[in-house]
Amino acid sequence: MQPWRIVDFPALPLIEIGMKDKHGLLSGPIDQTLKNMTIPMVFGLVAILAFNLVDTFFISLLGTEALAAVSFTFPITFAVNCITMGIGVGISTGVARLLGRSAQIDAARLSGHGLMLAVILVIAASALGLATINPLFRMLGAHENLLPLIHDYMSVWYLTIPLLVIPMAGNSAIRATGDTKTPAKIMIVAGFINGLLDPLLIFGLGPIPALGVKGAAIASAISWAGALVCSLYVLIKREKLLAWPSPTKIVQDWKDILAIGTPAALSNALNPISGAILMTMLAAQGTAAVAAYGAAQRVESLLLIVMMALTSALTPLMAQNFGANNPTRSFEALFQAMRFSILFQFIVFMAMVPLSVPIAAIFSQEPAVQNKLWHYLIVVPVSYGMQGVMMMLVSALNAMKKPVHAFSMNLIRLFVLLLPMAWFGSLIDGTEGMFIGIAVANGITGIFAYLYAVTLRKQMNLEPLKH
Repeated sequence: MQPWRIVDFPALPLIEIGMKDKHGLLSGPIDQTLKNMTIPMVFGLVAILAFNLVDTFFISLLGTEALAAVSFTFPITFAVNCITMGIGVGISTGVARLLGRSAQIDAARLSGHGLMLAVILVIAASALGLATINPLFRMLGAHENLLPLIHDYMSVWYLTIPLLVIPMAGNSAIRATGDTKTPAKIMIVAGFINGLLDPLLIFGLGPIPALGVKGAAIASAISWAGALVCSLYVLIKREKLLAWPSPTKIVQDWKDILAIGTPAALSNALNPISGAILMTMLAAQGTAAVAAYGAAQRVESLLLIVMMALTSALTPLMAQNFGANNPTRSFEALFQAMRFSILFQFIVFMAMVPLSVPIAAIFSQEPAVQNKLWHYLIVVPVSYGMQGVMMMLVSALNAMKKPVHAFSMNLIRLFVLLLPMAWFGSLIDGTEGMFIGIAVANGITGIFAYLYAVTLRKQMNLEPLKH
């Protein structure tokens, strides 16, 4: 294997960088490093999914109206969280590149400025949301009888969401060091606190009054506060990745973070938008099609969880190596991740073939829904490997500080290929044709993503690492 190299910083001894490279991003075996970073992230993402499922379960026990009211809040809460997710990508990329240069002080400054920016933006969005709860949700189609419940939930959520900003953005800075175990532990702790408090605050116990949906929001807020304390402790005490603001550099740091974070936030927002359009298309096929697709999305989030974790590991690894002036190693990591995606998701698909029938039976008792869900589970997962290839490319483009290219790739995948091909498939064979169209679109985008990555490597005059 070709040794990694430092070109811009010849005065810094390699042994010094090696000592600081405690997670192996600059010098460890790439496959092992990606594995060590990805596995903890899988558990962290499972904790987030469990967090949402626990909330949904306990709220559903309050009745259909409560569940419907909180369901109306999902697009808004996701939109606000997109701000933090985008800023988190900007922080992770910037901090990782600086750490690759061994610029610890600059990394701490950028991390601190990034957290400030995320908090300010989310507070501004929350203030606007708090002042427009009723008109906004009326516009989204909520009935008048649901507005009091929505107000109970969102009034608490808007006031407390800044508590979530610091652990979300802070965990991005921690992952930039190569440490994915600590962010995963923080997410698991938050999920445990939420799961413990949900039934107590929703239904009440002893002196604790039953607060209904407002109790669910308060439980989430307390869990976020716990995550905030953990995240700040790690950033300040252990990683030394939080510094006082620098008035002379804060504006430039914010510009650098937003240059990556804004397209990343918009890219995240494309997924629910395209999902809503696809759901509208499915509605024309009947209630069974909508129900099957809704269930399929829940299964899909589990089937792709390793890919989502791998993208979180790939960005800091590539960004640190770009910062250390070793793009060859960065691209080797990208292509290893792409190859793993194809192989791993093929194994997942093979497992889904015999499991598709019992899984479909779990999610619905209706034969029509079961049949459509079964069809989705044996058609679309065959394309997840290629979808993973596109996910790796988007992650790599953010690490390369090409966020507009990353946004464009996601835009093309969803709005130029997936939605038109799903629509065309529906004309040929209804719901089943739509599912085939989704799979074909994923396959085409994966091939395109791989060829584009090869082109990028050639443009930089890089050769693959020899093993």
